[in-house]
Amino acid sequence: MPGRFGNLELLARQVVEGFITGMHKSPFHGFSVEFAEHRIYNPGESTRHIDWKLYARSEKLFVKRFEEETNLRCQIVIDTSSSMYFRGKDGEGNPSSKLNFAIECASALIYFLRKQRDAVGLSLLSNQTDLHTAARSSSVHHKMLYSHLNKIYNTDKEQLNVTTNTADLLHLLAEKIHKRSLVIIFSDMMDNEARPDALFSALQHLKHNKHEVVLFHVYEKDKELEFSYQSRPFRFIDMETGESVRLNPGDLKEKYVQSMQDYYHRLRLKCMQYKIDFVPSDINEGYEKVLLNFLVKRSKLY
Repeated sequence: MPGRFGNLELLARQVVEGFITGMHKSPFHGFSVEFAEHRIYNPGESTRHIDWKLYARSEKLFVKRFEEETNLRCQIVIDTSSSMYFRGKDGEGNPSSKLNFAIECASALIYFLRKQRDAVGLSLLSNQTDLHTAARSSSVHHKMLYSHLNKIYNTDKEQLNVTTNTADLLHLLAEKIHKRSLVIIFSDMMDNEARPDALFSALQHLKHNKHEVVLFHVYEKDKELEFSYQSRPFRFIDMETGESVRLNPGDLKEKYVQSMQDYYHRLRLKCMQYKIDFVPSDINEGYEKVLLNFLVKRSKLY
């Protein structure tokens, strides 16, 4: 069934012009600034960029010089594996999937970056790289991005039995993306259980390559995290493998919830360790609320 918005670009414009552009500062300001060299401090000028650590070693005043790139480069990465088709309800009570939530957020961010004349690229990942575009700022490029997103957003059929290979594909992306880019990831972070640390390693790889990383952890809180089902037999089907199991949720709810909380806590701690901006994204809250809270928070930092 098509989404309740017929055109993602129109949706993005309404969202951005409605509340994002009311902020005084850009939440993405400063990512394109790169240290270049030191120069001797001239008496009377601002002390803002004095390298005090270097002064402690040399007892001489040096100022950091920076190179500014023309545009910020942002790469938006969306996990499109089958688990992202899991449905909840948006902020207005309408049926919506985790993937639709991610696409709505991404569409608004693309429009926002376009308003700032910044370059943006798009990567769609499942068990392979379904799409990867370089970051560009032309209007033709933006229309092409919206076209790709619309195809997924308005799909009539869930893409089942498509497994996740996010970790390996993020490793490849870390090398492909232009240096010192802003990388925004939308994923439920449900990767291969046999390699529990693989996703963390991939995120660390992005940071090691000097990318600024923002992770929108997309989930459906009611069913996925809190396991809120009636205490009666259900048949649960894995959307990525097709495997099924019949059980009574009440028999293992406590253990399941604890396991999910432990993973959520570990994910959050790893992001703090790697200095990754972690954004909890419950689709039931609606993309407007999640996105606004994130952008307001970012605007206070820069």
